[in-house]
Amino acid sequence: MKAIEINGLSKFYGKARGIIELDLSVDEGEFFGFIGPNGAGKSTTIRTLLGLIHKSSGSAKLLGMDISEKPEKLLKDVGYLPSEAVFYPGMRVKDVIRFSAELRGKNCAQEAARLCERLELDTGKKVEELSFGNRKKLAIVCALQHAPRLCVLDEPTSGLDPLMQRAFFDILKERNEAGATIFISSHVLSEVQRNCTRAAIIRSGRIIACDSVEALAKTNARRVHIQGAADVSALEGVRGLQTEGGSVSFLYGGDCNLLLRALARQKIEDITISEPDLEEIFLHYYQEGGAQA
Repeated sequence: MKAIEINGLSKFYGKARGIIELDLSVDEGEFFGFIGPNGAGKSTTIRTLLGLIHKSSGSAKLLGMDISEKPEKLLKDVGYLPSEAVFYPGMRVKDVIRFSAELRGKNCAQEAARLCERLELDTGKKVEELSFGNRKKLAIVCALQHAPRLCVLDEPTSGLDPLMQRAFFDILKERNEAGATIFISSHVLSEVQRNCTRAAIIRSGRIIACDSVEALAKTNARRVHIQGAADVSALEGVRGLQTEGGSVSFLYGGDCNLLLRALARQKIEDITISEPDLEEIFLHYYQEGGAQA
């Protein structure tokens, strides 16, 4: 079964673009990344899927159920972590956690306690006393304590220090291995590359690529670093040219024979050619427009 199935989904705010005719499917049990910078449409997509804002057109299903029908039943099996969590003032952490569980009609005390311990969250504090990072931890507990089949997490690691980020992803991997689907939006390419099996790239409200993370990172382009006085500015296929001191670095997607012939006529001391990382591929999609998914 598909955990997420989106067909022609659009959302406009008046005449302003939100998302445009998105088509996307995520299999149940996947660890899926949704990549794009701020303003690309990640949060709009997620909020539309969860019924927090109304779609303009198209259709979508979560766990086989249409998002327009019986949202209360649908959300019982979904854990949602917003990019910015806001809580009722005056409540203590433990009260927010209990209130969140009661909204779902479940006793989650045991799992909530385990999550709080792993995330080092003080349940006795009032929410207004929490730092941004600790508010994020509280939101994580509320999203995961009921063991949802589908976890939808919007920019989940902002505000978390590196140790807590590691603990958080350990928890997600455990949930995924137990069968849960993880859908995580992010502009941090390294965490998507480390943890996700597939990913989609969204640009200006449209999905421009969707494939396995491994396939997205594969390209004919290569990262070239040259030590010495080399001029490659006239070569077709050179992108992201950077010069610093006596070195030149660029992404090259042209004919390797042309590159080697051009360099053979120049005075270079050393050359390194390697595969680019996902972040460089991501920038390529954004600068060049990429390929339609």
